[in-house]
Amino acid sequence: MKKMRVVLVDDEIMIREGFKQLFDWEAHDCEVVGGAADGMEALAKIEELQPDIVIMDINIPILNGLKVIQTSRIRFPEMAFIIVSGYDDFSYCREALRLQITDYILKPVNYEEFGSCIDRLKIALYEKKKAESPEEQNDRTITGILKFLQEHLEEEISLNILAAEFHLSPQYISQLFKNEIGVNFLAYLTNIRMEKAKKLLISTSLSVGEVSAQCGYGDYRVFTKAFKKAEGCTPSQYRRDFYIKDMSR
Repeated sequence: MKKMRVVLVDDEIMIREGFKQLFDWEAHDCEVVGGAADGMEALAKIEELQPDIVIMDINIPILNGLKVIQTSRIRFPEMAFIIVSGYDDFSYCREALRLQITDYILKPVNYEEFGSCIDRLKIALYEKKKAESPEEQNDRTITGILKFLQEHLEEEISLNILAAEFHLSPQYISQLFKNEIGVNFLAYLTNIRMEKAKKLLISTSLSVGEVSAQCGYGDYRVFTKAFKKAEGCTPSQYRRDFYIKDMSR
């Protein structure tokens, strides 16, 4: 996959520079191509550079971040927006969801959580492309591997297990994930396990241990650690926060 082009929007230059320097963009096949300090400058940069991803604060001068996203959506409906904000306010979150942003991350940024966000975005883009061009996916090795993963999430899965199942080398399968989806095998596997876990947490009364087992984690403590790393909260907090927000609607 080609590198994803990123624009950073925040009125504080130290935050923009910190984000640029502290996150390993290269490891996630991304490059920062520009930045902006206010809403009007952000619109100009988006128009000029047409990035794949815009990292956007809400509280910026002239036009706030949500207005910038709303305006940009008209010209660039496929552009990905990630809000990075100090506001943990449900009304902001609700408006952001209405604008179909990719994610909403609170400051100070947890860069591991942000890396997971970028991986989820790449996986979503791949899934969308696959859905739009199903005829191109027939009998492809990567399609078979992804189907196998979905059908065996409760089991132990590794590159060696996939290699034996598909008669390929672990190295080949590892490179296949990077080339086709843009993330490594473990990032993809963790993502689909976390997505299943979130669905189970909000749609069933299963205990965290039972959710853990159904998502392929034999030890619920390992599952809890992985979930917190990916989502920024524990499974129990995620379930509780979901029901609190649901009741406030």
